[in-house]
Amino acid sequence: MEVELEMESQQLPQTKPIVSKRLNTTLRLLSFASMTTGGTGAAITLRVYYLHGGSRKWLTSWLQTAAWPLTLLPLAISYLYRCRLADAAAAPRPKLCLSSRAVFIAGAVLGLLMGLDDFFYAYGSAYLPVSTSSIIASSQLAFTALFAFAIVKQRFTAYSLNAVALLIAGAVLLGLASDGDRPAGESSKEYLAGFFMMLASAALYGLVLPLVELTYAKAAAKQGPVSYTLAMEVQLLIGIFATALCTVGMIANNDFQAMQREAEDFGLGELKYYMVLVWSAILCELLLLGTIGTIFYDSALLAGIIMAVCLAMTEVLAVIFLHESFSGQKGLALALCLWGFASFFYGEYKKGKKKNQTILEPTLEVSIN
Repeated sequence: MEVELEMESQQLPQTKPIVSKRLNTTLRLLSFASMTTGGTGAAITLRVYYLHGGSRKWLTSWLQTAAWPLTLLPLAISYLYRCRLADAAAAPRPKLCLSSRAVFIAGAVLGLLMGLDDFFYAYGSAYLPVSTSSIIASSQLAFTALFAFAIVKQRFTAYSLNAVALLIAGAVLLGLASDGDRPAGESSKEYLAGFFMMLASAALYGLVLPLVELTYAKAAAKQGPVSYTLAMEVQLLIGIFATALCTVGMIANNDFQAMQREAEDFGLGELKYYMVLVWSAILCELLLLGTIGTIFYDSALLAGIIMAVCLAMTEVLAVIFLHESFSGQKGLALALCLWGFASFFYGEYKKGKKKNQTILEPTLEVSIN
């Protein structure tokens, strides 16, 4: 019996962990790619909608989560994969985590917060150039860091605190230099309203990310190790409730009735109007799926960092494809943001290097002895 147990314990680490590690790496990379694609593309397509005659803010809010049925595909793949593993091990098939009342309530609350954040972002996008709104939205990293510290006890270094300060400074710089960036025909009141709504969106998004991480931690405390399926189910709930909130806003604002008229008057044509709406919804869903996956496999803070990097990339793309101006203030603000990113990543690099040295030192001592 002792020999059999010893052989079994030696075989398990050689098979199952290798498969799990490969799968986790693949899903992690897919999450990063999804965030990058959605983060850069969604901001551009939403701005195209406003530039060519679109004006329905609740509609663009709705688009940011309307493609939530796409979540059913990775959810189904993940569930079927877990069922196959359970069948191979002659174990009971896994249950959907949606049956958990706590997970359902958490997903519903997060969805309503996300729906409100979608409206803030849509309002800000209506009055700000993409290059400006991207830098303002990048301040979400500062909010994510602060809320992560308060909610999930995220630890910081001098480098991460420096990054937070630089990102806030970049957003403040844009606010002080707003007049020179105001689009033609837009009042100062509308521009400032867009600025503060975008800042509010960044703050609320910075709150939602650590709350998602907290949901995973609470679920793990009750159910044991959290699966990727749970992450997708949380995203499904967020999408459903956020879309429901924005749907109520669309009905109250008569946006559904106005879509046909708006499509006919759209500057790029009726067909491209609907193409812009569809691609905006798809890209926004890719962003959300990538964000949820990144939080699941790493942390809310890393999700905030990748999102901030995407926003910096979006600023450059807006200058290239939308021919937006790039003033000296924007250049300085972008430099501050990039400095902040570099500071954070360097701090993470040093922390990881120190951790590896701590792990290796006991091993070296054993070898010498």
